[in-house]
Amino acid sequence: MKIPQNEVRKIIIFRALQLGDLLCAIPAIRALRQTYPQASITLAGLPWAKALVERFSEYFDNFISFPGYPGLPEQIVQPTAFTSFLAEVQAEKFDLALQMQGSGTLVNPMIELFGARYTAGFCVSHDYCPNKELFLEYPNYGHEIERYIRLMNHLGIEEKGLQLEFPLSGKDYEEFAELNLPLDPMHYVCIHPGSRGSWRQWPPKYFAELAEYCKRQGFEVVITGTKDELPIVEEVMSHMQTQAINVAGKTSLGSIGVLIKNAFALISNCTGVSHIASAFQTKSVVISMDGEPERWGPLDKNIHHTIDWTKTFDFGIARVATISLFEEVTFE
Repeated sequence: MKIPQNEVRKIIIFRALQLGDLLCAIPAIRALRQTYPQASITLAGLPWAKALVERFSEYFDNFISFPGYPGLPEQIVQPTAFTSFLAEVQAEKFDLALQMQGSGTLVNPMIELFGARYTAGFCVSHDYCPNKELFLEYPNYGHEIERYIRLMNHLGIEEKGLQLEFPLSGKDYEEFAELNLPLDPMHYVCIHPGSRGSWRQWPPKYFAELAEYCKRQGFEVVITGTKDELPIVEEVMSHMQTQAINVAGKTSLGSIGVLIKNAFALISNCTGVSHIASAFQTKSVVISMDGEPERWGPLDKNIHHTIDWTKTFDFGIARVATISLFEEVTFE
């Protein structure tokens, strides 16, 4: 490793992004934890990610809420809150700050202000780079999981597998039980038609058609989503001739995890739940609307089918992928 264990007691990771982005970084963070087992690891992220830090307590010790920064689109910048955030980070006197946000064009100067003994991450040629030895030229290719594994390798940190994780707690199972859903494990399919940004959402009528096919195979259909996604969920149901179970806005992140873990399959846009399905090895059909299926689609092509809708525009391909999920299915 490029930074000896005895010089790293406190690490801060900056990744102020959404659920899928953070889940894809877990394999790299797993390797980091096993290389620096005695270090305290803090995540600086969007406010919602405090719950993720609690879920991944094996890898994270602390959380600092990030209040936004000029040029980052995830949230509105709060200048006074940012100065307080920076003072809090500097006061911690971190040994290592890891820039795991992306190419670093916008945030590398900010990460340098954290005041860590060492700063590492990605950079782009001719942009500001705090430390050439500890920064890797951003690989604008390949899967998101593999990009951050490359960063760990650059730092001399041994890979500990590419598999995703999504730990479940007793509370998650209790919240799922409180939903009181009439479901048998492996006898239902989850349909998740929502996604952040309407441009990343597959047409509801297509989700409805695949839901009807699943019903004809003898499976119950559960349509999931957040409270804000309730309109698109209701639109999917309006296109269906049969009934589905609507849990949009009724589930916690943990109960969604249990629901997907016990499902026969998931059909969704390329969004956070698709990575949860990958973590549980739940079969899936994932519709990629952003033109980056090789970056965000599930790695295991044997049980996950990713369709690049920006190139195909062919519902028949999605139907064939869904049909393949049910090959050799028998009910006891």
